[in-house]
Amino acid sequence: MLKSHENQRQQEVALATAIDTTASTWLTTALARARSAAAAVPPPGSDSAPDRRPRPVASWELAFSAAGRHLGDRHADTGRVLLLLAAAADLPTLTRLYHRGTADERRAVLLALPRLDPPEPAAALPLVEDALRTNDTRLVAAALGPYAAAHLTPHAWRHAVLKCLFTGVPLAAVDGLARRAHGDAELARMLDDYAAERTAAGRPVPPDLTHALALTGVAVPSKEV
Repeated sequence: MLKSHENQRQQEVALATAIDTTASTWLTTALARARSAAAAVPPPGSDSAPDRRPRPVASWELAFSAAGRHLGDRHADTGRVLLLLAAAADLPTLTRLYHRGTADERRAVLLALPRLDPPEPAAALPLVEDALRTNDTRLVAAALGPYAAAHLTPHAWRHAVLKCLFTGVPLAAVDGLARRAHGDAELARMLDDYAAERTAAGRPVPPDLTHALALTGVAVPSKEV
């Protein structure tokens, strides 16, 4: 199932008006094929035996890969996310597209996660965790949207915040930062330790670090000299 179907349609219209006629025609066709693919999926609990034969790559998946060429870099993210929503992409499909895709395609999968309803809400966390292990700042930023805010464990989330500070990803990219940071004494300790390391090395403390530490609302004990 999809979240905010009306908002999805509005985004489709907005994108179609932002691109030229050729690109808009391509997008309309690609979205129609994605919806057809979604409608052809047997409903959960179907008694029909699954077809184990290898299947050709769906046309909408080819469009997902080609979106940059047809929509341009500015609109490719939106186009790819809309294709995933129209196809009601399930976890195996998301996982396949993520691991076989380019960095831009992986980013689109991550951006779509909060808007898809997997059977098990946290089932797509391995994709988020994989992105957080990379040094691609665009993937790290995309991974830390509402899906990560809702499902990352406290330990993984704290380390993701530190990863942003290490790699220069603005903490504005971390969805739910204020909510999850509030009262987190362990995060406060980690941030304070990192600030102390930078100070000892004669390096400035980033404003984002100071901001995140303030969001915890935790008074960190002064370290003995």
